[in-house]
Amino acid sequence: MKKLFKVALVAVGLLFAGSFANAQTKIGHINFNQLIDLMPETKTVTASIQAYQKTFIDQLTTMNNEYQTKGQDYQSKRASMTDAVRAVKESELQDIQKRMNDYQNNAQQQVDAKRQELGKPLIDKATQAVQTVAKEKGYAYVLDSSQITLLVSPDADDLMAAVKLKLGLK
Repeated sequence: MKKLFKVALVAVGLLFAGSFANAQTKIGHINFNQLIDLMPETKTVTASIQAYQKTFIDQLTTMNNEYQTKGQDYQSKRASMTDAVRAVKESELQDIQKRMNDYQNNAQQQVDAKRQELGKPLIDKATQAVQTVAKEKGYAYVLDSSQITLLVSPDADDLMAAVKLKLGLK
């Protein structure tokens, strides 16, 4: 009787273990940055951002040239200047340097905002494709392997090929 009870207990345990194993959720992974880089729209967005950024770089170069010219002029005439003129010139150089720093910080913020504005539709499109493929293939979770290091990752759980197909990428 005890043996029969033990056998029945082991059998029930195996049944629960089997159904528990089947009930586990599937986890996939994809290198999201690589996916974004493969999309043809990325080149257009990158070119637009670089053109936008160049306008700021050109203005900053002009400001830097002005600063260099006035700095060289100040250095060459410094010895012959009165204290009052020297103080005015030093203040002028500091003001130019401060304007350059402020301009650079403002430009960086504007470029970052433009990058987010132009990149959002691209990211949304890629995210939608990943979500669609994950749903079609029954994945409950998809990890971004560009953000984390996967020590073990079966090829079957890499969704890159399926998402590329969904987006029409080669």
